[in-house]
Amino acid sequence: MLVWFMLFVYILLGVYILWRLIHWLKKVIPFFKHKRMQAVIITIYICFAMTLILGGLLPSSGFQRLMMKIGNVWLGTFIYIFMDILIVDIIALVLKLINKKKELPMMKRLWRYYVTGIVVLASSVAFSVVGLVHAKHTKLQTYDITIDKKVQGIDSMNIVLVADLHMGYNTRYKDMEKMVSLINESSPDLVVIAGDIFDNNYEAIEHPERLTELFRTIESKYGVYAVYGNHDVAETLIGGFSISSKRYAFRDERMNQFLADSNITVLEDEVVNIAGEDIYLVGRIDGEKAGDGTSNRKTLQELTQNLDKSKVIIDMEHEPMDLKGVSECGTDLMLSGHTHAGQFFPLTVVQPFAWENYWGIKKVGSMYSVVTSGVGVYGPDMRVMTDSEVVSITVHFQ
Repeated sequence: MLVWFMLFVYILLGVYILWRLIHWLKKVIPFFKHKRMQAVIITIYICFAMTLILGGLLPSSGFQRLMMKIGNVWLGTFIYIFMDILIVDIIALVLKLINKKKELPMMKRLWRYYVTGIVVLASSVAFSVVGLVHAKHTKLQTYDITIDKKVQGIDSMNIVLVADLHMGYNTRYKDMEKMVSLINESSPDLVVIAGDIFDNNYEAIEHPERLTELFRTIESKYGVYAVYGNHDVAETLIGGFSISSKRYAFRDERMNQFLADSNITVLEDEVVNIAGEDIYLVGRIDGEKAGDGTSNRKTLQELTQNLDKSKVIIDMEHEPMDLKGVSECGTDLMLSGHTHAGQFFPLTVVQPFAWENYWGIKKVGSMYSVVTSGVGVYGPDMRVMTDSEVVSITVHFQ
């Protein structure tokens, strides 16, 4: 139901944008007062708006992939156009209230339409272009933490965390090439992939065979481990959001095979030992979509109840939820993704209120929570006020 409500809102906001666009064109270019010219503008607008829906509903093909790519860019631009028009309209309303006695000459001048139009256009294009370019620049983020437990024969360990690859429509082969290069430059002892490896549709991945070969070049002393996220299931997406019920969210078997061929070990409510017997790595099923049409998973208490709490416990799960509860289970380090740190403004303002740790590092009790903003993007192929990143964590034991 949520996605259909969002679709209704999308149409409603689209009508608002179209209405304001035609109103502006009629003011600055008299030619657009003709109904035929307005019909042309409406048709062009609808064609762009429909790419978002066609990309999600058409069967897999080259044309469908093109629609999805255009639709993802369009959605980001649409958001900024709406925001800019809304801000201009609010300012105009305030000025009208101030100008009840019509004492402000600027409110009567035609040039104000030219100025506002240029501001809206320039701002929307600037945010979109910057977001598109910036999304493809992945940086290395480093943290240094100390866990008050000893590990036999090891004073420290370098753990590299990545998440939210979203391989598919937005993430290209060279983006993954950059990620692998940054991972290997960090000389990791352990590599962790914290979910949303795929972007729902396995067919959307370009050159999967080349990607498996690339992932096999990751150099990690103790291996590469992963958990699945809510996008690692076969679902239909519109604007990055699923339009199908959770009970139909099944994992494409090719995803499992892809990771096996890539020498990546997936943990699904499982615990393994790393670096001998002194470090436990816990990998949890995603709490939103388990990949079998449910959201069923074991509690962390069930997974850790028989573990020796004097040893290091690392919890790997996609969504950074219930940090206090995770800490109380004896966890020393929790590694997550999912939030994208908001990905683009204005979501960057909202996310800190939605999550206890929406991005970065936070200590809860004796546990460290590390949340990465991710490598890829979902929905709009843009990053504004956030970075794509590979996270290198130096963990000291004492």
